[in-house]
Amino acid sequence: MVGGRRLGRRFGWLWASYAVSAYGSGLGFGALPLIAVLVLDAGPAEVSALSAAGPAVGALIAVPLAPWVEFRRKRPVMIGMDLVRFGAMASVPVAYAFGVLGFVQLLVVSAVIAAAKIAFGAASGAFLKALVRPRDLLVANARFESTNWSSIAVGPPLGGAAIGVFGPVTTVLADAFSYLLSALALTAIGGREAAPEPAGESPLRAGALLAGWRHILGHPVLRALYLNQVLVAGLIMATEPLLAVLLLRELGFPPWQYGLAFAAPCLGGLVGSRLARRVVARHGRDRVFRVVGTLRAVWLIGLVLVGPGVAGLVTVMAVELAIVVSMSLYGPVLSTYRLEHTPQHLVTRTLTAWSIGQQAAVAVLTALAGLLAGVTGPRPALAVAGLLILATPLLLPRQRRTPRPAPETSGRAAGGVRP
Repeated sequence: MVGGRRLGRRFGWLWASYAVSAYGSGLGFGALPLIAVLVLDAGPAEVSALSAAGPAVGALIAVPLAPWVEFRRKRPVMIGMDLVRFGAMASVPVAYAFGVLGFVQLLVVSAVIAAAKIAFGAASGAFLKALVRPRDLLVANARFESTNWSSIAVGPPLGGAAIGVFGPVTTVLADAFSYLLSALALTAIGGREAAPEPAGESPLRAGALLAGWRHILGHPVLRALYLNQVLVAGLIMATEPLLAVLLLRELGFPPWQYGLAFAAPCLGGLVGSRLARRVVARHGRDRVFRVVGTLRAVWLIGLVLVGPGVAGLVTVMAVELAIVVSMSLYGPVLSTYRLEHTPQHLVTRTLTAWSIGQQAAVAVLTALAGLLAGVTGPRPALAVAGLLILATPLLLPRQRRTPRPAPETSGRAAGGVRP
């Protein structure tokens, strides 16, 4: 029972698949850079390259994958991506055990994981849209959102403790097996999924590759939401390394306080995601986009005020909590709108384009923030990010009524799920 309505056994298995992989990823959060430092004695430049280059290459790999996934049954694709991630992650502890682990392998694993994650997310969005009733999409997305935030709150602290007790590759192994369990949960969904009609053109043609971006940029509200989202996410994520330097190096916070400052506020994600359906029912989706979308942007500037001691720790946690609650309330509403206003035969390519754009924005803005911090220090760079994000609400859609959901009467089959 979710949000007062049953979403069915098959959704339950889909949610179980999401939950087990989310908690596995939470346990393994930051594991590859940590292994690079502890096992391979990598320096700051190598760790930065691992954090940026792997996901960037993964995003490039995901571009041709999108049209290939679009016209295939989504559940086998999701299972395949889980097995790919299991194999990639499991290769790290195996190589470590035989003493042959190298930095190049970590780069390859990072890229494969990033590409598989994008492909899995796009396929699962299309599968979800076909699996649940349209009126239940917001409830389903809120359940995923709350699971995501709870895994971030619980996973990293437990993962850090496990590394301290059992060694540096422990969480990587746990993350690998979480993908195997996710694949088993997807297999348990059962039922028959209708096969989408074959594409009328080669998946590698420019038209097929760029269809997702064309749909986003051609839809006035999606375009506004997309541009707003990539900038907000990019600027928020760009502050994480700056804050790490400020807290750990300049203000002398111990590592456990630094971890607490980020983990504890993630529990606010449970609050925001659970409120999403009620807030939309009471105030309407357009107002959520405008008001909550604006609230996501107003808190970041508060990080400039962080000082030493308990007061500084409380300041960080208060700012992060406000950001997380706003984002977790806004996220399910955005995800639901995006699915409702994308035809079934474009869902995978649209979600892939969205993920690639957001990932690219995070990489670029993080790099620029790092360069600025190298010249001015972390606190002025945090101030610049906090001021820039205040302008992002100007990109939010302003009309009182958003367009109606996209019709599903396209020339291609919807690729739905049969009971």
